[in-house]
Amino acid sequence: MCMDIKKKFKDFLIDNFSWIISDELYLRWKFKNNMGYKLNLDAPKTFSEKLQWLKLYNRKSQYTSLVDKYAVKDYIESKIGSEYIIPTLGIWDKPEQIEWEKLPNRFVLKTTHGGGGTGVVICKDKQNFDKGKAIKCLNHSLKLDLYVHSKEWPYKNVPKRIIAEQYMEDTNGELNDYKLFCFNGKVKVLFIATGRFRNLCFDFFDENGKFLPFDQMYPHANPKPSIPQNFEKMKELAESLSADIPFVRVDFYSVNEKIYFGEMTFFHDSGMVPINPREWDYKLGEWLTLPNEKCYE
Repeated sequence: MCMDIKKKFKDFLIDNFSWIISDELYLRWKFKNNMGYKLNLDAPKTFSEKLQWLKLYNRKSQYTSLVDKYAVKDYIESKIGSEYIIPTLGIWDKPEQIEWEKLPNRFVLKTTHGGGGTGVVICKDKQNFDKGKAIKCLNHSLKLDLYVHSKEWPYKNVPKRIIAEQYMEDTNGELNDYKLFCFNGKVKVLFIATGRFRNLCFDFFDENGKFLPFDQMYPHANPKPSIPQNFEKMKELAESLSADIPFVRVDFYSVNEKIYFGEMTFFHDSGMVPINPREWDYKLGEWLTLPNEKCYE
């Protein structure tokens, strides 16, 4: 059995025991299987280790509303203003309740508790839109639980609903997504994912737009993506939203130079995807200062 198959088999076993073992033991097993080294929770050094520590010991109730794709909009409005919010077209408990006739020709449907791209349905033409397929996809997503399989505590109590939002795209037909790593309220890294529907590439830059020589799962783009012209404004907004939070990734879209909020993610790739070379896992870890006290609000 090759190593990749062994790893997947171990992942399957670990995930199927996730509901009967402690969060700590689950993370220790999964981390060793995914990352290739033992998780040190007593004195974590790498970025990936520290994210696991935060999962277990930084459980603030506020974080639940910040990962809720509907509830977070109140926070965004109070902190930076409603002009950065993508308009909401509707919200429902079940996909069967969606009022299709009230939606415009183009729209986006999302599950409010989703993560990692799950539970997102894009409609570019309602006349040729497969509602049955969309309902099936959304119902599948509603059954998923990020907390169970990643122990990302903020998602544990998010109400599982469906939100419809205005369809967004730039003049080039793309939706540029910029992800800012915020460490205790300071932007240190810009992460750009390109080729989402073709050949996915990941590129990382520092707060000044300088390319950072590490990768994570996917190759670098060629040519490298451009730093957005409104990057300084994005940093200002992200730092306002991330104040007093040890680490959070704040995502923005840039549509014809106008900034829109995307989401807040407390555990980039769940801290379970290797960063290569590993020295950068340690470097990012140096930027993440853990709280002095554990919190279980």
